[in-house]
Amino acid sequence: MSLPARITDAISQLRKQPSPICAYVYDLVALERHIQTIRESLPANCELFYAAKANPEAQILQTLVPFVDGFEAASGGELRWLHQQCPGTPLIFGGPGKLESELETAMEYQISAFHVESVNELRSLAQIAARCGRKAPVMLRLNLTLDEAPDSRLVMGGKATPFGLDEFALDEALALLRDEPWLAFQGLHFHLLSHQLDVDAHLRLIRSYFRTFHKLCLEHRLLLPMINVGGGMGINYQDHHRSFDWPGFCTKLSALIIEEDMATTQIRFEIGRFISAACGYYLMQVLDIKRNHGQYFAIGRGGTHHFRTPAAQNHNHPFDVIRGHQPAEIVNQPVTLVGQLCTPKDVLAKQQPVTELAVGDILVFTLAGAYAWNISHRDFLMHEPPQMVFLKQ
Repeated sequence: MSLPARITDAISQLRKQPSPICAYVYDLVALERHIQTIRESLPANCELFYAAKANPEAQILQTLVPFVDGFEAASGGELRWLHQQCPGTPLIFGGPGKLESELETAMEYQISAFHVESVNELRSLAQIAARCGRKAPVMLRLNLTLDEAPDSRLVMGGKATPFGLDEFALDEALALLRDEPWLAFQGLHFHLLSHQLDVDAHLRLIRSYFRTFHKLCLEHRLLLPMINVGGGMGINYQDHHRSFDWPGFCTKLSALIIEEDMATTQIRFEIGRFISAACGYYLMQVLDIKRNHGQYFAIGRGGTHHFRTPAAQNHNHPFDVIRGHQPAEIVNQPVTLVGQLCTPKDVLAKQQPVTELAVGDILVFTLAGAYAWNISHRDFLMHEPPQMVFLKQ
């Protein structure tokens, strides 16, 4: 069994309940150890922000607070939640389609930076800042055609997308920043992809960010203290040991910073999935096993309405089986793991091999700490929510 002892011990405690298990278990000890390693590997002139959209559970945020420079919010709701749960922690605010009321709230909170996505947003922010009588700190999010084209499973820039300013909008935005006294121009923000597993490819992309930063500063006579290079470090859900090599990346990043003359510029990362994915486990107890048209199906208590990651990633999610006391109904056979929903799309893993499986066994889906519970269609069929278990020791 590859599961940590803390997880198996927690499952043993959950088994004492009379009803079938459906739960999330979060290993906060492992999360703290992981974020500390990430923090310590970063070069000296780099900042680390956590993208709360990955997992905004209060206990997750509070575990991360001592090790991050702040949090990134992508909505007014996230902004208010972060301000409430982690008072005094620096916040940055990104995302398209920001409401004026959200911009006003962010000004009230005196956040560290607005990631401005459009010229219209920049105009609105200037007006709100003037009414507040306080300068708004601005990072322009750019969606430019770079020399090193981004490549991963999820590309959000370098092509037509709703995100950021292209070459044609940039000049207008820079003119506004020069003319508006209530806007404080801090730097440039790049975030063009996610799910990156290739360290060298990501370094080439960041090199292109650095060179574009220098080029724009020279062309427009800008003295900018900061560049935000986003996140995008990927998790290999089929082989976690082949996920993004963070220590190797940071070693090469240190050299790149010197090579590209970026040592006096603040470099900000905002990372979500790579920080929190591995600390989460989703548990479903097997309610039924059936054979249908020649294939085995195991129906667990729960489903994609709790754990949407497999559907969102379009993959067979990795899992372990903790056996109970019933004789095995499936022996060395492939099985499809499904939930309780009245839809054939409620599939967490399709035709995956199992050694043994019976009703009452526990299915443990690993790497369930990011883009899981918080992106799920929780109210569909009105099933009870999963239990939440946070392990602090």
